[in-house]
Amino acid sequence: MDTNKPLQATAENATGPEEENKKAAAKLANHLAEIRLVMLGWRWPGKSLTGNTIIGREEFRLERAAEFCVKRQTEVQGRQVTVVDTPGWFSAQDTPPSYKQELVRGASLCPPGPHAFLLVVPVGMFTEVDRSRIEEHVSLFGEHVWKHTIVVFTWAEVLRTISIERYIRREGKELQWVLEKCKRRYFVINNCVFEEHPQVGRLMERVEKMVAEEGGYYNPEDLEKEKKPLDENKNPPRDVQELGARPKQNSGLGLSKAVEVEPVSN
Repeated sequence: MDTNKPLQATAENATGPEEENKKAAAKLANHLAEIRLVMLGWRWPGKSLTGNTIIGREEFRLERAAEFCVKRQTEVQGRQVTVVDTPGWFSAQDTPPSYKQELVRGASLCPPGPHAFLLVVPVGMFTEVDRSRIEEHVSLFGEHVWKHTIVVFTWAEVLRTISIERYIRREGKELQWVLEKCKRRYFVINNCVFEEHPQVGRLMERVEKMVAEEGGYYNPEDLEKEKKPLDENKNPPRDVQELGARPKQNSGLGLSKAVEVEPVSN
């Protein structure tokens, strides 16, 4: 068995330049002059920090939980990149309806629609509740949103010698469900590295590849089309509150219009 390894390596080396040329051609064909991203995730998984890593500077404030979407832009390897950070949902508490409405609004802030939704998941124990919360909130954008979603793992430094693949297997069916929904598209980002870094360029290439595979970007108008058959059949519309845990009527999580909240940048 060992005797075949040198032959295999020689064969790979022989076809190496050709494979590299194919990759370069595919990369060129998939190149987008503009990339539009929407960040999704819990309140404290490193979602806003990941947005800052992509932008290359601190644009999304980390010291408080955002109540409104914030839009920022930058340039990455010749591409104009737009990043929309959305309100993070709660880990265990019900998410107020106003937060959910603002979450969905994030897709309309980068017209004609985002190329990718980056679902930020912190490395750690992933439970059935985590899966349920993801399904509840991502489903607000319609079932077709999964075709445009990439899971972005943060805090992977805690794995030390464990590979991300082993971590995914270890966490079992709940995390597997999420990855299967987005066709096992995932990316590991190191938010300890700031400013210019090759990982951001690689993430943009991953987005471009997904857009090429799915034939375009997410169109917010498709969400209305999904709702249309219900209206035509005169069935009662499904309220967003039914997509998971129902918000408490007397919840103390109402939004305050504090001046510290960053205005939406158009």
